[in-house]
Amino acid sequence: MNGLQDIEVRVESAPVPYRVALEAMAARNAAIAEGTASELIWLLEHPPVYTAGTSADPAELLDPRFEVVEAGRGGRYTYHGPGQRVGYILLDLRKRARDVRGFVHALEGWVIDTLADFGVAGRRAEGRIGIWVDGPERNGLPGGEAKIGAIGVRIRRWVTMHGFSVNLSPDLAHFGGIVPCGIEEFGVTSMKDLGLEVAPEAWDRALLARAGDFLARLDVPCPPETAR
Repeated sequence: MNGLQDIEVRVESAPVPYRVALEAMAARNAAIAEGTASELIWLLEHPPVYTAGTSADPAELLDPRFEVVEAGRGGRYTYHGPGQRVGYILLDLRKRARDVRGFVHALEGWVIDTLADFGVAGRRAEGRIGIWVDGPERNGLPGGEAKIGAIGVRIRRWVTMHGFSVNLSPDLAHFGGIVPCGIEEFGVTSMKDLGLEVAPEAWDRALLARAGDFLARLDVPCPPETAR
């Protein structure tokens, strides 16, 4: 049992325009809050787009080569595009521990555990939201710390929206148009950059196999001093 019996799981094979997804998320979030729709886990990709969170600094939009959309989530600028798997998680925290920090922590853990299934050692980093790994060697030198996954959420009436993105095989040059998540000193990487070919279908299967563990974590408040 993976805990998904009462949650709709929607898996898209074709790219979904970001504005379309944003509108659908807002409507579903409201319906869940009203009790007229089930919770939703939505896995998809977007055509190339830069999204701006509520803390986005215009100075960090270096080259707006793609459409820029106000996302309404927390965080700063991020990039979505082909080869990046996005998970939008719409859950009613009124049914679980009403703990925003605990939700983010559990979301990070879900992605980290799934990366481990592919042999990738993802981790949290103190003071930096997201999922981090050791980047690949370049020119014979050890790779520095790099970001492989982003986290950005919004919660309305205790119902979550937005979620995470994980870089499977995107064009990493597309991140050059922004300062990803406002962090200049660290790079961005992907499963392909690390030498792994991971199809979206394989990622989705591995992720959903761990959904039960993720949902179970939401029933327990995050301890006050839990390490990120």
